[in-house]
Amino acid sequence: MKKTVLALLMFSSLTSKATTYSTQDYIEMWQNTAIEQMIQYKIPASITLAQGILESANGNSKLAREAKNHFGIKCHKNWTGDTFFQDDDKKNECFRAYNSANESYRDHSLFLAKRKRYASLFDLSLTDYKGWAKGLKAAGYATNPKYAHLLINIIEKYDLSRFDEMSENYYKQKERDKENQLSSKPKISEKREIKVNHSSKNTSTHEITYEIGMNEHKIYKNHNGVKYVLVKKGDTFYRLSKEFNLAIGQLYKYNEFNKKDVLKEGDVVYITPKKGRAKKGNNIYTCKTDVTLREIAHFEGVKLNKLLKLNLMENPDRTLPKGTKVILR
Repeated sequence: MKKTVLALLMFSSLTSKATTYSTQDYIEMWQNTAIEQMIQYKIPASITLAQGILESANGNSKLAREAKNHFGIKCHKNWTGDTFFQDDDKKNECFRAYNSANESYRDHSLFLAKRKRYASLFDLSLTDYKGWAKGLKAAGYATNPKYAHLLINIIEKYDLSRFDEMSENYYKQKERDKENQLSSKPKISEKREIKVNHSSKNTSTHEITYEIGMNEHKIYKNHNGVKYVLVKKGDTFYRLSKEFNLAIGQLYKYNEFNKKDVLKEGDVVYITPKKGRAKKGNNIYTCKTDVTLREIAHFEGVKLNKLLKLNLMENPDRTLPKGTKVILR
């Protein structure tokens, strides 16, 4: 009995230690949400992220953790939702509380969009983060006299303005869609050396095709018949999902990624599902360098769980030495 109680106490102690997030962690977790809010409400993603970073201390503040409030928004007269009390400019002030941080992000957008004192901000360009930062301070969002300077510093230090530039591409794409330019998509066949990702040294030349059309990215088809694009600087899962009319969850599933994965320039991202096996005649893959089964699955466009079964393996991230033969079908 004593051992059981001790074990429970140890478990409780371990689980009670909350993860501390860095600024980079915060950006990776919330950049897609900030971009979504930018597209919907026309508030620069850089401003939303910088405010979230500053107001919530990278999501580590008591208000962010317990009330899911990432923007320090107080109750005000019209608030009918849950509340959270803590000292701020005055003692025991009322702050809004949410069921999730996503709700906090949406309420932050509505808070700015529906109040007259912020109306002039929406006449500014989405790429004018300095104007937005100064405008928020002038409109009284925060009492700190250095508030605008703090936001601008965060945006420039972490290059958050790159997310604002995506909005211009998004609206340009919408215009192209309306005009129905290049409705036919001729296909071109060529030989090209492709690299799976920055960490893999396995490269190979295959016959691939790509489509020229209305999309910003060229659409390639690998030797297993799976369509993919190559990641450009500034790409996110959200941006690619909008361009190809896919849910973000579909992109994660097609590529066997998760929300913690970050895209890098040159990465292969599949926009159609991987196959259950390789094409006929491509039965065996011989490792040219040390590589993992996960990397091989992504390079070949074959589902990882199928390769694990075919090769009687359990760990997809175990390094396979050069010369190892992997069954593909």
